[in-house]
Amino acid sequence: MLAAAVEYVNRLTPGYSGGSPVAAPADESQAVGDALAAIGYPRPDVPPADARRLTMLAGQMRTVFEAAHTGDLDRAATEVNALLLDTNARPQLDRGKDRPWSLHFHGPDDELANGWAAGCAAGLAIALGSDLAGRLGVCAAPQCDRVFVDVSRNAQRRFCSPQCQSRVKAATHRARQHPRPTGGK
Repeated sequence: MLAAAVEYVNRLTPGYSGGSPVAAPADESQAVGDALAAIGYPRPDVPPADARRLTMLAGQMRTVFEAAHTGDLDRAATEVNALLLDTNARPQLDRGKDRPWSLHFHGPDDELANGWAAGCAAGLAIALGSDLAGRLGVCAAPQCDRVFVDVSRNAQRRFCSPQCQSRVKAATHRARQHPRPTGGK
């Protein structure tokens, strides 16, 4: 569910990605469908009301990533607790065809928005309550504010993607190769 939270935040909230502005989605239903497809879920027909709700909740999820990234785990936990209350997330064991039982979190109804938001809220809560708390991040590249979960072995990830990491490395290299002249006449 952390992967879904990352996709929702990155696809449904405005900001910057890799140096380019990201606007709020013009078609929220399409953006939610794209986020689900990106995590391998079959693209559903997303009702506009569900898309609006997930877009609003993605903003709250962004706050969790930003707070955790800056080390403000109290604020992150407060935001996650609000999400858990809002979605009424509850654990349930589900079993798919030819799959073993697995733990999922659902809302009190079968609405697409509430079910996915409850799962994302629970995933963020589990992350904050574990050693993953310090691994929720916001990209360190200039002009990029996309979020990520650091699953690297050494917990040193700073960028949302290899593209942002390469962009920063190339800029640093160019700056070393061609230093700017300092003051003078």
